[in-house]
Amino acid sequence: MNRLDTIELIYLVCAVSFVIALKGLSSPRWARQGNLIGAAGMVVAVATTFAFPGLHRIGLIIVAIVIGIAAGYPAARLVKMTAIPQMVAAFNGVGGGAAALVSLAEFDKSHSVASTGTAAAVLFSVLVGALSFSGSAVTYAKLQELMTGRPIVLPQQRLLNAGLGVAAVGLVIWGLAAGSFTAAVLLSVVALVFGVLFVLPVGGADVPVVISLLNAFTGLAVAASGAVLRMTLLIVAGTLVGASGTLLTQLMAKAMGRPLPNILFGAITAKPTTAAVEGDDVDRSVRTGTVDDVAVQLAYSRRVVVVPGYGLAVAQAQHTVHELAELLERRGVEVVYGIHPVAGRMPGHMNVLLAEANVPYEQLKEMDDVNGQMGLTDVVLVVGANDVVNPAARDTPGSPIYGMPIIDADYARGIVFLKRSMRPGFAGIDNALLYDPKTTMLFGDAKETLTSLVGAVKTA
Repeated sequence: MNRLDTIELIYLVCAVSFVIALKGLSSPRWARQGNLIGAAGMVVAVATTFAFPGLHRIGLIIVAIVIGIAAGYPAARLVKMTAIPQMVAAFNGVGGGAAALVSLAEFDKSHSVASTGTAAAVLFSVLVGALSFSGSAVTYAKLQELMTGRPIVLPQQRLLNAGLGVAAVGLVIWGLAAGSFTAAVLLSVVALVFGVLFVLPVGGADVPVVISLLNAFTGLAVAASGAVLRMTLLIVAGTLVGASGTLLTQLMAKAMGRPLPNILFGAITAKPTTAAVEGDDVDRSVRTGTVDDVAVQLAYSRRVVVVPGYGLAVAQAQHTVHELAELLERRGVEVVYGIHPVAGRMPGHMNVLLAEANVPYEQLKEMDDVNGQMGLTDVVLVVGANDVVNPAARDTPGSPIYGMPIIDADYARGIVFLKRSMRPGFAGIDNALLYDPKTTMLFGDAKETLTSLVGAVKTA
């Protein structure tokens, strides 16, 4: 067996480790091990690459790796749990941009003798990778609240999108026919602009779906760059990311009860409507309670469903809510956690947060499971969530979230809302559930309120 055969064999083992990693990430119980296996496979793959015969500019490669580690390690270690979606968006964009640049660089060296297949792979990688880069930058800005989370539709955007599409097709034809490096560069510019226009019309509540879709795009761009470099491992790794990202996007769209085109282009194609979706409830009163009242309500319940949301992550209240749940369980109360597929602005965000607090996996229930038992639930404790329990998604045609499946908290016998204020959720619309006669509001920081509840339950 020669050196190249050995390298390919090691790459095969690394590819298998990526598959095992994805399998592990599908379950909270094995997610940590899966992540470590995937990371180990990537380290081995990078190290093996240095064994390629005729590798040039090793010093520059090492410098780039050091810079990447210096930037990525502290970013991943220091990031707050609330900012994980933003970090995913940023890292995903960097991956797409890197794939596009690698393909451009390789094409620049060999475009005069490149085959049609190689040119097609380059142009695909450039188009999809650049789109993913700029689109991910916009999703980051929306999630980080550097810009509004509301849909932004430019004047004549349909016409502008169509023009960019025609330009992209023309540049692809030019690049394929003439092997033109200039066409590839211009295509990257068109893709960068289109990536921005692609994400701007998406509302904040739908951004997680776009992140998943852009992740799939990045995977496909990486696979195409692997074809340009003739590196099998890149093709396998990119295809895995592309396939898993595509499946996740479909599952999320299904969980939100809306077709993917409606999520992506609904704001562009929507017709003006006079349906009131925001202001109907602003003059209605809400019922506020005291910590002691709510503690008694919880302590003498038979079944409590905790619905965590982004506010719980912001307050870092996962350990406190688990402590409250344990107190209730010792009093004979059944406690489960109702997890919406997109709670926390990212699939799996709440699962990871609660696992960090050692909440038993068996208590993490999917939306359909808790909805089936909601009529038998005495109290739904909503901690920092809003849109995922908003009845407008079910009852108000014309609402931006209409059609999105929700946790049916309004079907429970009692509802307790922990919120800082009456400010709308990430979708930017009012929530009629706040005014439900069964709802009790506890205003304040979620962690401080839960801490007070723990003390009050102990004496209830």
